[in-house]
Amino acid sequence: MNTIKGLKKTGAAAMAALLLALPVAEGQGTAWAAEASAATTTAAKEKDPVEGKAQEMIEALMSNYGVTGVQYAIRDKGKLVLSGGTTLDDAGQKQAISQNEMFGIGSVSKMYVTAAAMMLVDQGKVDIDRPLTDYIPEFQMADERYKQITPRMLMNHSAGLYGSHYKNTILMNDNDTQNHDTLLTNLRTEKLKSDPGEYSVYENDGFQLLELMVERVSGMSYTEYLERYVSAPLELTSTKTPLNRFDRELLEPVRFPLFEKAMPAENANILGTGGVYASAEELTKFSEVLTGEYPQILSEKSTQAMLQKEYRKGVWVKDEDNSFGFGLGWDAVNLEPFGEYGIQAVTKGGDTIMYHSALVALPKEDISIAVLSSGGSSIFNTTAASNILLEYLKQKGNIKEILPEDKFEKPVKKEMPAELNNYSGLYGNQGATREIAIENGEIKLPALMSDLIPAQTYVYTGDKEFTSEDGTTLLSFDDQTNGHTYIRIRSSMELPGLGRPLMAYYEYQKLGDNKLSADVTAAWKAREGKTYYALDEKINSFFYLSPSVLSKTITLDQDAEYANSTKIVDADHAVNAIEIPVMTGRDVFDLDFTHEGGAEYLQADGRTYIGEDGLAKLYAGHSSIVTIPASGDARWFKLPTSAAGKTLTVDAPQGAGFAVYDADGTPVNISTASGSNRAVLPEGGMIVFGGKAGDVVHVTLGQK
Repeated sequence: MNTIKGLKKTGAAAMAALLLALPVAEGQGTAWAAEASAATTTAAKEKDPVEGKAQEMIEALMSNYGVTGVQYAIRDKGKLVLSGGTTLDDAGQKQAISQNEMFGIGSVSKMYVTAAAMMLVDQGKVDIDRPLTDYIPEFQMADERYKQITPRMLMNHSAGLYGSHYKNTILMNDNDTQNHDTLLTNLRTEKLKSDPGEYSVYENDGFQLLELMVERVSGMSYTEYLERYVSAPLELTSTKTPLNRFDRELLEPVRFPLFEKAMPAENANILGTGGVYASAEELTKFSEVLTGEYPQILSEKSTQAMLQKEYRKGVWVKDEDNSFGFGLGWDAVNLEPFGEYGIQAVTKGGDTIMYHSALVALPKEDISIAVLSSGGSSIFNTTAASNILLEYLKQKGNIKEILPEDKFEKPVKKEMPAELNNYSGLYGNQGATREIAIENGEIKLPALMSDLIPAQTYVYTGDKEFTSEDGTTLLSFDDQTNGHTYIRIRSSMELPGLGRPLMAYYEYQKLGDNKLSADVTAAWKAREGKTYYALDEKINSFFYLSPSVLSKTITLDQDAEYANSTKIVDADHAVNAIEIPVMTGRDVFDLDFTHEGGAEYLQADGRTYIGEDGLAKLYAGHSSIVTIPASGDARWFKLPTSAAGKTLTVDAPQGAGFAVYDADGTPVNISTASGSNRAVLPEGGMIVFGGKAGDVVHVTLGQK
C-alpha cells in the first residue's frame, strides 16, 4: 500500500483546463476573508451599477473561492473606464489595491508569445505553416512526425505534444531558466501522442517552443523582445517576466492557509507559457494589440488570423456555445454567453499555483476586461469578468437586458435503445481509467472537472443523450473520425455567487483490450497502490504546496491492462493511450521503470521518481544528518511512529530546506515558504529534504 495514500491533492477547485492542471488549495485565504470586514451588499448597490457588480463579484471570489486579492480593469475604445480591486493584509483586513500592483497572469502569457510570433510573420521572417524545424533546426523528437509540426500548430494546441514539462518551473524568488535551457533536450527522447494537426488539446510545451522560435528568429532573448516591441511602444511599466529587474514589492502577495504571512514571490519560469507579470490596466491595454487597435505593432491581418476557429480544423465536440474553442493563442474565440447577445467575445485564462487571471475582449466593440487574483481559479475570474462586462454593456445600451440563467429540472427517464449498451466498457482520461457501465438506462459517474460537476447518476432522456439528476449536465457517446469513442459532457456548471459557465468537452476515451502475459501482469500488480516520489524538484518549488504533482500512485484497471491510463507494454514500460481533444487529454505521460541498488525508479513527465519501498525511515534519535546526493535535489523519508509528536529542528545551508506532510498529504510545514526551521512531526507522514548536491542538513528531534 502507498505510504500516505499518494500525497493527496490540497484542494479541488482548480480547472484542469488551464496553465497547470493543478489543485487550488482548498479554502485558500478563507481564514483571512472570514476575519475581514466584508463590504455589504447594500454598499455595493449604492455604487455605480458596473462598479457595484464588480464589487459583488469581488465579494463572491473572496468569500467563497479562496481569493486573497483581486484587481480588475475595463477599457473601452482605448480609454480606461473603470478599475479597482481589493486585497488582504497580513492581519486579514481588506483594503483597496493599487492599480500598479502586479500579478502573475499565468497562461494569459500565451497571448504575448503568440503576438510576438505574429509580429515576426508581419515582418516576413516567419511563415506559421512551414515546419518548425525551419526556425529551430535543432528541434527533434523520437517520432518522425515531429517534422510536420508548424508554428500554427503550437498556437492552436494541435502539435500532438504530450503536454507540459513542469519540473522546477514555479519557484520561490528564483528565476532558474532550467526549463527553457533543457526543453529541446527533453523533447528529443519523447514521442507524439497524435498526428500533428489531428486535433487540438491544451499543450503548454508548444508555447515554450514558440518562445524559443521568437528568440532564434529575432536574435534576442524573449524578455528583451517583449520589452522592446510590447512594453516600450505601449508605455507599459508593470509588464515584466521573472528575468526583468523590477521592484518585487509591487507583486501582489501570495497567501496560503498554512502560513501566517505572505509567501515568497512566485516566479513562473516558463515565460512563453505562463511567466508574464502584469496589472489589470496594462493587460487591457495590451489586449488592444490583439484586437487590431495597434496595427503599427501587430497587423490587422494577423489579429484576424488569431480570431479564427482553429479548433474546427481537427476533431472537436459538436458544440459551438462553449467556454473553449481555440483560436491562435485564444482559449475561445466565441465565448458564451456573449453569443446569445450577438456579440463575439474572445478569452484567455491563466493559472499558476498561486496567481489566476482572465482576459475577455470584444473585438468589434473594442472593449476588454481583465480580472486578476491571488488564489482562486481562472474559471472563477472568467465568469466574474463576463458578469461585470455584461453589466457594462447593459449600462452603455449595447444590450437591452441581461438574460436570466437557464433553469434546470429533474430529467424524465425514457426507454433507451438497446444498442447503446455497447458503449459500456473501460474508459480513460489523463492518468486514470474507469469502467463505465450502462445499466437500465443509467450511468453513474464521479465528480468531474475538479469537482465543479458533482458526482451523480445520468439517465437516458432521448436523442442518444443521458441527463444528470440535477438536470445541468448532458452526456453522450461520440464515435469520432479518428477512430476513438469519447464520452462528451456538456454542462452548465454552478459557481455560487458567480453564475453558470457553459462547458462542452470530452471527458473519457474508450480503451481497447490489451492482453498481457501472466509475468507482465504480475509485475504491474506488485506495483498497484504504491507511490513514487519526485527526486529532482528544487525544494523552493511551489509544487511542494501541491504534493500530488510530485508523486505518482500506480492504479490499474480491473484486468491490469492499463496503468494510470497508460497502455502496459512489458514488465517495466507503459505508453500513453489517451488521445482526447479539448482538455482532458492534456499532460499525458509514459511510465518507464528501472531498478538500482534495491530501489525501483520511475521516469515520467520529465521527472525521476523513487518508489516508496526504496525510502528509509527518518532516524528517530536526537540528532542525525541528511546529505543531498549528486543525483537529485530531494530525499524523501517516511516518518516512524516513534517520531510522532516530536519537534523537528533543521539546520540547513542557504537554499536548502524541508517539507513535512501528515498521513493525508496535507503540508505541516514547508520551510522555504514559511521561513521556519521547525515542525511537530505527525504520525504516519512524510518528510522531504532538498538543496544543492552535497548539502548537509542537520536534523534534531526534541522530546514529545
